[in-house]
Amino acid sequence: MNEETARPPRPGTSTTDRPRALVLRALGLGDLLTVVPALRALRRRLPAHEIVLAAPERLTGPALATGVVDRLLPASAAGRAVPTGLPWTGPPPDLAVDLHGNGPPSHLLLQSLRPGRLLAYAHPDTPDIEGPAWRDDEHERDRWCRLLSWYGIEADPTDVRIPSPPLPSPAPRAVVVHPGADAGARRWPPERFAAVARDLAGRGHRVVVTAGAGEEATGQYVAREAGLSADAVLGGAEDVPFDRLTALVAHARCVIVGDTGLAHLATALGTPSVVLFGPVAPRLWGPPADPRHRALWHPDGDDAARPGDAHGAEPDERLLRITPEEVLAAVRDLPEPCLPSAAAAAQAPVPGR
Repeated sequence: MNEETARPPRPGTSTTDRPRALVLRALGLGDLLTVVPALRALRRRLPAHEIVLAAPERLTGPALATGVVDRLLPASAAGRAVPTGLPWTGPPPDLAVDLHGNGPPSHLLLQSLRPGRLLAYAHPDTPDIEGPAWRDDEHERDRWCRLLSWYGIEADPTDVRIPSPPLPSPAPRAVVVHPGADAGARRWPPERFAAVARDLAGRGHRVVVTAGAGEEATGQYVAREAGLSADAVLGGAEDVPFDRLTALVAHARCVIVGDTGLAHLATALGTPSVVLFGPVAPRLWGPPADPRHRALWHPDGDDAARPGDAHGAEPDERLLRITPEEVLAAVRDLPEPCLPSAAAAAQAPVPGR
């Protein structure tokens, strides 16, 4: 095999003669996992197509782990903006699907590739696109399934599960505590995460603290204040590799997390979770109705769907209304008892202390 033959294809280069469907969702992990039901509906409707997801390159592992994406096309922009271009090569896509937003930037980006057909929400500034009307007060999973259903592609917003990885867990049956989030508005104070972790560890649980890239200081603080060893923290200097993270969550006793990507991963794997909400209502981004998942939220009297700024720098006041005692009570109420009896806890060794 010569060097040219062995060289991997350039990003955006197809390795198949199948028809191609391009899906734009150039956002984060949680955003990807909320469109798994829509992606699965596309896969069922287009079994002969190569489904290409335009998303940040760091989501290659998660995208392929869904089992419904064939290839990732690297695409990203600052914040939640629309990329200015896509490294697409070859003939135009047979189908393009806008799962990124509802405005002209994403519409025009996909139209620039001259797809055979474009599925998107209607917008007055792109009147040539026929599609359903956008609704602000709609759960993210429902929104994209409704889009496809409008075009005759039946999608089930509860079809969220992804396969568990074949890897063994780095900490089987651990309680996973994840104190990080992309924005300060959705970060519960680390000292409260530490209080929860300390209580759980004191009852005999193995507690693992996960940290994304750049969150090492927060993760180590939570572990230290909880009386855990430094090796109880996974990640921090960089993200935990997705296959290892997925194995951890898939075999965890439960996950305690804010409104961020790891919460959606717990949902996708069917792992019990307690999810803490602040600036955005659970009805827009929360887990599906399922006794395995508890969403904690203390809205103001008007119960607005978006009472705060999800990307603000400081913890949202509604998030701060959640107490460690409330989180521990929610853990106790999960279907599988996550807290052993006081007698058993008194006799059990305390890992990581």
